[in-house]
Amino acid sequence: MVGKLCVIALGMFAFGYALVPIYRHICEALGINVLAVSELRVPGAPNLPANTQVDRTRTISVEFDTNTRGPWHFKPAVRSLQVHPGELTTVMYEFQNIQNRTMAAQAVPSYAPKQAAAHFNKLECFCFTQYTLQPGEKKEWPVAFVIDPRLSKDVTTITLSYTFFEVGGKVPAAPTTDAAPQAKSPEPLKPTGDV
Repeated sequence: MVGKLCVIALGMFAFGYALVPIYRHICEALGINVLAVSELRVPGAPNLPANTQVDRTRTISVEFDTNTRGPWHFKPAVRSLQVHPGELTTVMYEFQNIQNRTMAAQAVPSYAPKQAAAHFNKLECFCFTQYTLQPGEKKEWPVAFVIDPRLSKDVTTITLSYTFFEVGGKVPAAPTTDAAPQAKSPEPLKPTGDV
């Protein structure tokens, strides 16, 4: 009886171990469980076409500008890039709180020329949320963007400018209300002599 149980246990272990390659072969044969079409490698098949949404016939110079409202460091990793419309691009920005106190801050973007704003699509941006930085804390955050290929062909340069400012600032403590304030009667006006 013990021998039969050991054989059954070994058989179950071998079957469980063999399931992974069996599953992989079945999925490849049926073409299922492929996360992206680019993962499907079929020998002899033609290469997939390139992304047709990228306009490789022109380039746009994107300049990155930063401004701060408060004593901290804020700058892009690069000052400008050449990008094709429709191409996904990521730029890192560096932040450092050089104050001796914790601060909450947020960045607000602006664009030049103004018509570029509708065609500058940010997929990921630190400007979407507020951040809290400890004294001396340094961070890097990305901006991932795509410029819409429908942007007018006469626009060859776009400036993306961020203003980084403190949110809230120092807030004075709320006054304590131990006793109701006494109402003062107004003082009478005194004549000054000038008419």
